[in-house]
Amino acid sequence: MPKMKTKSGAAKRFRALAGGGIKRSQAFKRHILTKKTTKNKRQLRGTMLVDATNVRSVRAMMPYA
Repeated sequence: MPKMKTKSGAAKRFRALAGGGIKRSQAFKRHILTKKTTKNKRQLRGTMLVDATNVRSVRAMMPYA
């Protein structure tokens, strides 16, 4: 059998953690920033965990993570 490939888009967006969670960055902070408040942009910094409802599909895209 050939090796399974990791989806390259998922590899750029997600990182697996040692405890089993998957780390992701916040959305809505790339463009159209002038109409967003400073507070809103500040709260979009940093990373979050992928929600439990989506973990299974993300793991399927990254078989070796």
